[in-house]
Amino acid sequence: MTMKILHRPPSVSDTERPVPRWAMRLAYALPLILLPSCLWRLPFALHFEMGQLQEGGMPAYWVSIPYVLGLSVLTELTAIMTIGLVRGWGELVPAWIPVLGGRRVRPMAAVVPAVLGGLILTAVFTAVPIGGGRHLGLFGVAESVEYANGAWEALATVCVTPVAAWGPITIVLAIAYCRRRTATVAG
Repeated sequence: MTMKILHRPPSVSDTERPVPRWAMRLAYALPLILLPSCLWRLPFALHFEMGQLQEGGMPAYWVSIPYVLGLSVLTELTAIMTIGLVRGWGELVPAWIPVLGGRRVRPMAAVVPAVLGGLILTAVFTAVPIGGGRHLGLFGVAESVEYANGAWEALATVCVTPVAAWGPITIVLAIAYCRRRTATVAG
């Protein structure tokens, strides 16, 4: 009797051309890469500041709870949508969608939004430290958040830093999708 510890990779038979194994793994890993950030964000909805030392007050619960929960759910749903770049539903519109169901997705209709989204995510989540407790980001120079102690800061770094990979991963998957969908058949 043999034990099967590792599961079989998902079937890729629903795509027009084979998906590279690295792309499949990366697409399925993306929601898991973003999950720590989503979980880190949840206590803020209930005004628990996770060791951050902030001067301003928190918004009312009726604002913070839906905002934080909505942001976490939207983050994960967007990451799950990236799986469409390696699966058949990213090549053929699912039949249950009205009007468009069953039609082929033009490669650029998926690639252009994915690359633009990846570029925006890269710009938003990339900050360059410039010293003195400040960093340069998309919206200019900002003060770095201070923490009550090093443990809170380490936890925040571990949870939030992987979000910086979201944009580049999306761009890489979009390029792989484009190359796979627009490749000519040798014959």
